[in-house]
Parts: sequence; structure tokens; C-alpha cells
Amino acid sequence: MPKMKTSRSAAKRFKATGSGKLKRAKAYKSHILTKKSTKRKRNLRKPAITDATNVKNMKKILPYL
Repeated sequence: MPKMKTSRSAAKRFKATGSGKLKRAKAYKSHILTKKSTKRKRNLRKPAITDATNVKNMKKILPYL
């Protein structure tokens, strides 16, 4: 059986937690930051857990994570 290819873009965006869940960055943190509150920007820094509905597809493109 040949090796499976990892999606390199996804490998840079997602990390696995100790329990095997997928960690991702939150959206809306890249531009137009002046009108966003400090509290909102601080909350966007924290990682989020990928939703369970997407995990099956994520495991396909990240076979060795």
C-alpha cells in the first residue's frame, strides 16, 4: 500500500490536541481591526476546536496527524 499524501496547506493550519481533536485558528483576525473591540480581538487569538461534522473529512486530508 503506498503512502497517503498529506494536504500541506491543511497541515499548516491544523494541529492535533492530546486527545486527538483538531485545533484551528479563529477567523476574522486579519484585517479591519480598528473597529473590533479589544475583548473581541483577544478572544480571536485563542485556538478553537474543529467541529465534529468536519472531522471525518479533515482526517482524510491529514492522515498522519
